[in-house]
Amino acid sequence: MVTQLRGLAFLFLVHFTSHAVQIKHNWEVEYRDTSVYGVVGKAVILECGPSLPDMYIWSFTKPGTDAIKAVVYDLGKGTRVQKLAEVLGKLTVISNSAAVSIEKLPLAAHGLFTCQAFYDIENDPKVFYYYVHLTVRVPVSKPFLLMSDASPVEGSTMWMRCSLENGTGPIHYSWKHETRNGNISVFAEGNSSVINVTDVNRNHSGWYRCIASNPVNSESSNRLWLDTIFGPDIPQIDVTPYTMTERGYSALERETVSLLCQAQSNPASQYVWFYNNSQVYTGPQFTITKILRMHTGDYACLAQNTYLNTRSKKTISLTVYYPPDGSPSCSVEPALNHTSLRLLCSWAGGFPSASLRWSGGGLDEAGQRGAVDADSPGNGALLLPSEGLPPNRTLFTCAGSHQALRHAAACSARAYTPPAEPVCFAYVTSNRKYLVLSCAWDGGAPRAMVWWEGPGTGRNRRGEENSNILILAYGTAQGGKPYTCHAKHPLLVRTKTCRLTLEAPVLLTQRRLVSVYEGADVQLTCNLKDNYLPVSEITWFNNRGVDVREASKYSLLRTPAWANLTVRDTHETLDSGEYRCSTSNAVGGTEINVTLLVKRHPMPPNATLVTVTYNSRTRSEVELEWQVENEEERGFTGFFLEHTWVSQRPGRRDKSNDSKEETAGRIGQPVWYRNIIQDPEARSHTVGRLTPTENYQFRIIPVNHRTVGYPSPAKTPAEPRHNVYPAVIGAAIGGMLFAAIVTVLLLVFIIRNRRTNPRLHDMLFGLQHSQSRENINFPEDEVVGGSEEGGEGPAGLISPGKSRQSSSASISLTLFVRGAEQHCWSHCRSSHRHTQSIFTPHHLTSECH
Repeated sequence: MVTQLRGLAFLFLVHFTSHAVQIKHNWEVEYRDTSVYGVVGKAVILECGPSLPDMYIWSFTKPGTDAIKAVVYDLGKGTRVQKLAEVLGKLTVISNSAAVSIEKLPLAAHGLFTCQAFYDIENDPKVFYYYVHLTVRVPVSKPFLLMSDASPVEGSTMWMRCSLENGTGPIHYSWKHETRNGNISVFAEGNSSVINVTDVNRNHSGWYRCIASNPVNSESSNRLWLDTIFGPDIPQIDVTPYTMTERGYSALERETVSLLCQAQSNPASQYVWFYNNSQVYTGPQFTITKILRMHTGDYACLAQNTYLNTRSKKTISLTVYYPPDGSPSCSVEPALNHTSLRLLCSWAGGFPSASLRWSGGGLDEAGQRGAVDADSPGNGALLLPSEGLPPNRTLFTCAGSHQALRHAAACSARAYTPPAEPVCFAYVTSNRKYLVLSCAWDGGAPRAMVWWEGPGTGRNRRGEENSNILILAYGTAQGGKPYTCHAKHPLLVRTKTCRLTLEAPVLLTQRRLVSVYEGADVQLTCNLKDNYLPVSEITWFNNRGVDVREASKYSLLRTPAWANLTVRDTHETLDSGEYRCSTSNAVGGTEINVTLLVKRHPMPPNATLVTVTYNSRTRSEVELEWQVENEEERGFTGFFLEHTWVSQRPGRRDKSNDSKEETAGRIGQPVWYRNIIQDPEARSHTVGRLTPTENYQFRIIPVNHRTVGYPSPAKTPAEPRHNVYPAVIGAAIGGMLFAAIVTVLLLVFIIRNRRTNPRLHDMLFGLQHSQSRENINFPEDEVVGGSEEGGEGPAGLISPGKSRQSSSASISLTLFVRGAEQHCWSHCRSSHRHTQSIFTPHHLTSECH
């Protein structure tokens, strides 16, 4: 049976010996290692020594573990197969040996098989350990080819992958390419299942297949078509009949001309024909029967790849020869770097070409100097030497002749310089990327050549006709150095110039140092000095170097020429510092600093309470008066009038109505309650709705905007004073009335008894009326005397019609009243002197009266 198994074609058995067997002395175990390779689904034989041992035990160790599990054994009483053998394949023991055959080898059989063999057990036993390392290999399955893009665009990148379901490595991959013609070549090979194709081109189109190989087998995938999308290439135009000239293709009038367009493309191109930029035909071949002179022009073939939406175009010039129409055309152009003149005469069309001849400006005087040979069909040019150029506004004439024409045709051209001077100006592109210096000198025939010279440009005579621009990168222009534009005309020996001197912007401000009191709004100005180069936006940076944006703190008002920054609600520590205004133009940048100094308002002067008095015995209102030190400084805007209480007066009071603040004021530190007086002119105030049972204290604090002054010493209201003025006045009036009545009665008595008591009468009224008038001791006597002569005088005085006795009595009564008034005035003044109130003389007079 062993011979039959070894003869099978599908049996793969490979033996590798890792090291030689070491023979030791008796009673020592000998170890031998072998390696065996098997294929999944096939059969393999594991050898256990060269001969049949007396006993043997086969065991299996799974890779990655140390556990040794028995598979089959024979201890002299027959073979015993363990249950573990079911997962290791169809296991049988080869007869007359300890070798094991495994059919339909599974992948689970991969591992270490150990055979313990015992020989000569009865005599001199020997033990052998045979380690058989079984490697189970999986044959490669049929691969399938994947492409990232089966229709890649030419120039793109793609990848191809050879995918396998099964197969033990190492696996070798090979890609083969088959062209449309059947040519097969190896495209790539290696150990990687993926290949990257960079820069795909049209030659990569064709059939592709991949071949996967390992030591077990080799499999090939199905073919996969790779179709490279490309084109169209530049078309190729074939013209029939074929006639080439210097100007392109040519044809004779009334011939049939065929134009064929071909361009490589995948998919195939679609073709559109244009004649002088107008579409005339669709298809690869365009045929014109009986071509006419009007068909002369440019023919363009447009090839389109509709899949890629790409196109290519080629244009040819087709000239139909016929007799020239019209008349020649003349022009004058510069030559030899604008130091000389070239006369051009053109008469397009006609076959053969027309003959041209220049005249005028002294050309005929030189004889053949005026003859012109055609440089090309229908064109003639004449170069005038730089010596002896014709004067300004000289007229030149070109005469053309043709065999088909009876009369010659002519044209003329005049050479003259531009009427004005060159003009220079500068501007900045809209994206502020470049500075453009432009120079123009319009007019003239031929046109003048213009070029720039300046810092960094050197002397560059490669100018342009009529106008020229110099493009500088924004910010690279050099300020203060001139950029010169040169203009040269062939009729002038010297060049014309104009210059531009570029300058960086200059910023100005009204004040470099701005001071303001805290809490106010302040405006910082920044304006641009006149400059013809446009500048970037004027930017403000605050005192911390941060770009200022529109926010609640700042306000920006800007135009292209200025930008004003308003700092709102200034603060001494947050807003003081250096503010920076910055801008730039194509030449450079500049900035200007403005220092903002925010000052605190000055400390207001001290105020002192002068009078704090209850205005009544009910103690519900207090009148206060105060005065301010250094009042002429006016360093305040209002007052805080504060009050508190120090203790509770005796009496019953419902404490449940007390507020928490009042309770706190009585228990701990006094709590001051504030009234705001916004009038800085106020010097007095009345506080009402007071609790009569409380003892209050008041103090005054001046306020200057955000600055609060020092509080005045607290004062307790004084009780109202007793008013003695009505009693004094009443007593004085009563005494006066009583004295007047007594005096009147006495005078009446004396007058009536003047004869019985003449001495008393004479003592009071004098001896004679004339004598009493001569001794005037009081000013009132003058008033009385005047009244006697002038009629009725002031109220209370006696007129001349009264008796002399009545007049004397009136004088005495007046003196008595005057004495009473003087006594009252002295008493009133002494009474007010004892009081602490301040009264004016007017108040005193009114009180005493």
